[in-house]
Amino acid sequence: MPDSSLNALIEALRRLPGVGVKTASRMAFHLLQHDREGAQLLAQALQQASTRMRHCSLCHTFTEGEVCATCLDPQRDASKLCIVETPADQAALERTAAYRGRYFVLMGKLSPLDGIGPRDIGLAKLFERATDGAVQEVILATNFTAEGEATAHVIGEALKQRGLKVTRLARGVPAGSELEYVDLGTIAHALVDRR
Repeated sequence: MPDSSLNALIEALRRLPGVGVKTASRMAFHLLQHDREGAQLLAQALQQASTRMRHCSLCHTFTEGEVCATCLDPQRDASKLCIVETPADQAALERTAAYRGRYFVLMGKLSPLDGIGPRDIGLAKLFERATDGAVQEVILATNFTAEGEATAHVIGEALKQRGLKVTRLARGVPAGSELEYVDLGTIAHALVDRR
């Protein structure tokens, strides 16, 4: 069948989050029609990343080595451990340049409806890391979704029982916004979490 390679490319692109049939088709046609060199670069980069990248043995983020550069950085504050759901969340925090501690990346969140429990997101490894003797404060930086809140609650309670100081990212009204346009849940949380 002459279109099998094209269909395989479209189906492969559909695996990306937020990419449906139309978008995948546009991407495939663009690469094949206008950017064959880009298609080759993309294929090589995907192949390289999928074979070389693995999880850091300390924080669980993606790295090519046994331990990632962040964990190896002696300038990092080992007394602070920030827990995030994904490497993308870690990258977002790093871009702020406001945090200089260490991380633990869960690679997910608790979601009983989807069958994702504590073992699926590596909580045993997290608890081992958090109680290594160096960590004094754990910062819960999971997302403010129902699953993220549940994950933060479970982790927070378990770490408090182990004698650690546990804090949660603040939430509230975004800088530069006007109250009349902010959703009611955000305003309510900002009032509760005011300082």
